[in-house]
Amino acid sequence: MPAQILLQGVLPGIEEFLLAAPSDRDNRVFETRLMWLVTAAEVLPRALLAHLSLPPILLGSSDPSGFLVILPDQARADEANEFLTRTAEKLREATGGLVRLLWGSTENLGDWTVVRKRLADGLRQRDRKRVLASGFFDPFVPPAAPPDILPRGLRDAAHVGWSFDFPALISPEGGDYTWDLGSQAAANNVALTRHAARNGGAVASVRELAKRSEGRKLWGVLRGQIDDFATRMRRLHTVEEHVQFSILYKQFTAGEIELLCSHGDFFQRVTVLYSGSSDFALCGSWDALAGFARELQRVFARFADENLKELPGAEAKTMTMAISIADPGDSLARVWEDCGRDLAIAKAADKDCLYMLGRVLEWKQLNDAADLKDAIVRLNEEFRGGRVFLSQLRNLYKKVEGPDRVDEDRLVARAARFQRRFARVATRREREFQKLRSHLMKEVAGRSERGKLKLRPEGLVALEWARLAED
Repeated sequence: MPAQILLQGVLPGIEEFLLAAPSDRDNRVFETRLMWLVTAAEVLPRALLAHLSLPPILLGSSDPSGFLVILPDQARADEANEFLTRTAEKLREATGGLVRLLWGSTENLGDWTVVRKRLADGLRQRDRKRVLASGFFDPFVPPAAPPDILPRGLRDAAHVGWSFDFPALISPEGGDYTWDLGSQAAANNVALTRHAARNGGAVASVRELAKRSEGRKLWGVLRGQIDDFATRMRRLHTVEEHVQFSILYKQFTAGEIELLCSHGDFFQRVTVLYSGSSDFALCGSWDALAGFARELQRVFARFADENLKELPGAEAKTMTMAISIADPGDSLARVWEDCGRDLAIAKAADKDCLYMLGRVLEWKQLNDAADLKDAIVRLNEEFRGGRVFLSQLRNLYKKVEGPDRVDEDRLVARAARFQRRFARVATRREREFQKLRSHLMKEVAGRSERGKLKLRPEGLVALEWARLAED
């Protein structure tokens, strides 16, 4: 009996394609490219199985990071190689050479760690051919803008088809093979998380999402990633476990994001950009993204406690996210890129944390920052200090962060003067006001055991958060 063949494929170059002109300045182009890539990554392995007359149950995993399929024999593997070669050429044409398709295959024999290494070697070997090709080391010439041949309307399409006759391989109309698009997994269904805030019958633009913010009218991007997901997958013992955990994480991410988007606080304020096995991205009103991140992390922590407690180690049991707020005039591609950089900063600093408003916070610190923000807003309303009040609090941090840092005694004296100014205005609801004031100063500018001024990072986030909420 012939051994099964495992075939793994990846799609490098996605980030470069998303940020290439004119996507870097046209939000509609960026959204079209991202939706096409997410859909094509899901359809590609299904089209391969359909082309080989194999059942969809042989699909192991699929998302923009790559796919894994199981083939019954070497003859089917040879046919798959021809199919993927044609697909790679069509992807090159559609993306101007930015998105590539690499794949490798091996027999499912031996320990999974050995099989996985052979698959990785196959991917490197195929990529090495590109490096050894003539002209690879010629002077770099920026690629021209890819042709505008990508299908539009995939977010709202009911069906998707695959054909080599299509300029971009997939289309919502017809095709050699077709699948239904929905949010639930099924045999002839491609499950995608496609929630979008609406403006009438159309998808709301990021500027329209900004208008739905409370406080300053800004929008932003939220990106998240499961910590050490690749390490966890490497430590699995069989291909069956690999497939099982890939599907488990993917179903959790897609299902919980879809469920949270149906909540009233987020339904018309956030739009899902994509959701994969180990990462996701959304855009929306800046204040809605912070609440969404808190809720998703809370649900994921419960998911990990219930489903992953038998696994040793902390890999893939926590989630790190980043929120980047757009400046007026920023494009979606620019904020997407900034958020990716902020997420990398957060993951380099720690795990199980969030990058927000210039600081990396643990999730508990984010909850403290949210409570502190509410206290600042309440106290600001009592004090009626407006922006002057917030700027005075912010100056405490500037003195510490600036290059010409003053000594600790002057900072302590400055904080004491600030508290005395509050004491003069506490004429109404004296007891509650004094209690709130003391709590605020303790959380923002307390003292350490040695009598030095102690400034907590969540305090600065709370100040910036309150400033945006009050504008």
